[in-house]
Amino acid sequence: MKNRTVLELIKANRSCRRFDASYSLDEKMLRSLVDHARHSASAGNLQPLKYVLSCDKARNDAIFPCIVWAAYLTDWKGPVETEQPTGYIVILGDTTITKNFRCDHGIAAQSILLGARENGLAGCMIAAFDPKRLRKILAIDPRYEILLVLALGKPVEEAVIEDLAPEGDIRYFRDEHDVHHVPKRSLDELILS
Repeated sequence: MKNRTVLELIKANRSCRRFDASYSLDEKMLRSLVDHARHSASAGNLQPLKYVLSCDKARNDAIFPCIVWAAYLTDWKGPVETEQPTGYIVILGDTTITKNFRCDHGIAAQSILLGARENGLAGCMIAAFDPKRLRKILAIDPRYEILLVLALGKPVEEAVIEDLAPEGDIRYFRDEHDVHHVPKRSLDELILS
């Protein structure tokens, strides 16, 4: 795979929700992706994040129903069995270090997902999940706050970025060919001065 610029990786890093379930992720790859996060910025350099890794099918199957998939796609209940993620990284905040994780988990998640894209993988950053069920399934100590779940795997969907039309709708959608469209506001609309 040719080296891509950071901007190319960012553009390729769309929320992927359909994966090749026959492609196995291993712990070595998940640890490598967490290493991306480990080297990323942390507010006050506190480094309060911890991670739970899953690439085991039985464990993945237990995590999967804890997640809410793609709220804008109201007629879609989530990936079918052959398109489910083959790995998860659950990002936790250690409340014995701090109670305010600021933007650390967002920075860490983006670093992990960019590393995934660089390796031909994709993922989805998920903040809509059942924390009580997830805590029980993964036996997560109460000292850790569950911040995000990253679903990971080999992508089987195509996603495209398109310009948001004036008065357009920001909601992502899938077309009749199952291509995932992500409308983005223009640069001029974002910059105020």
